[in-house]
Amino acid sequence: MTTLKDIAKELGLSPATVSRALNGFPEVGARTRATVEEAAERLGYRPNPLAKKLVSGRSGMIGLVLKPDGSSQADPTLHEIMFGLSDQLAQRDMDLVFHASSSDDLLEPYKRLLDKNILDGFILNAPEEDDPRIRFLQERDVPFVVHGRAAGHDYAYYDIDNRGLARDSVDLLLNLGHRRIALLNGQAGRSYAQDREAGYRDAMDRAGLTVPEFAVQYGPANEDHGYTKGLALLSGRFGPRPTAIFCVSTPVAAGLYRAAQDVGLSIPGDLSVIAHDDAVPQMRAVNFEPALTVTRSPLRDACKPLAAKMEALLKGAPANTLQTLAPVDLIARNSTGPVPTEGETPW
Repeated sequence: MTTLKDIAKELGLSPATVSRALNGFPEVGARTRATVEEAAERLGYRPNPLAKKLVSGRSGMIGLVLKPDGSSQADPTLHEIMFGLSDQLAQRDMDLVFHASSSDDLLEPYKRLLDKNILDGFILNAPEEDDPRIRFLQERDVPFVVHGRAAGHDYAYYDIDNRGLARDSVDLLLNLGHRRIALLNGQAGRSYAQDREAGYRDAMDRAGLTVPEFAVQYGPANEDHGYTKGLALLSGRFGPRPTAIFCVSTPVAAGLYRAAQDVGLSIPGDLSVIAHDDAVPQMRAVNFEPALTVTRSPLRDACKPLAAKMEALLKGAPANTLQTLAPVDLIARNSTGPVPTEGETPW
């Protein structure tokens, strides 16, 4: 491994001069700095993060801690965000440090990582209302960017319009004549799930429709949730079955497709299905049979703005100027159709 001393020996300079040149100290002349940088690149020099932090105050390392809820272990969206963020941060000379926590204490991994004094900041995912991680990092004055939004919004974030996409989805189904519309939602407490439920209820309220308690089902955004809760809704366990269901994700919709098949219902003849799609390659909505109607926002589209906001934050930009709420596309395919005649009446 090439060291500062190796570069110094190569150029006949002192290690201190080489260090100052690589860290942008103004007393080093432009010609010397260019010579040192060229030698460092040619010799394959990579700075030690701890040493770099001691000199410049920055290590170039950004933390991402996976929440210990047990639902993300096989979540393909996790791989999308990890690969996408790693790539986008690397383009800005930063590196992603990933930590999978098994602690029930949400703050424990943040405290431990901060005590090591090696990270410049964190990217938070899956925020909840009144999220303790956000309060903790704000109190410690640690830079962070949130993928999503929770209460307060006085921090840097990138989010999609979850309330709007749910409203658009339900409006599409209402325009097809559906009145008994259910929601297979994500986990209760997650801010995106709360926003999608709010958008769902907005559209139903505007149509003058009452939403029974059983019409909204919560759970992890995976295929098992879609199958088990979908089967309960479609088999009449709770009451008259819905004629349309809005799913929180494509994996949930995949489970619902299986449930509909098991109870002998056709899509869209007996049941219309719409879902939100993060455009994960492992589960493409266009390959469903029939092709799935979706609100679409590729998850990797979030990675570039998240990395850019982190870079800007570390350069001193105010957090409240680094907030984005992105619109979402609606793509109508073959999984949605007119309401069956027997399902025109509301619950």
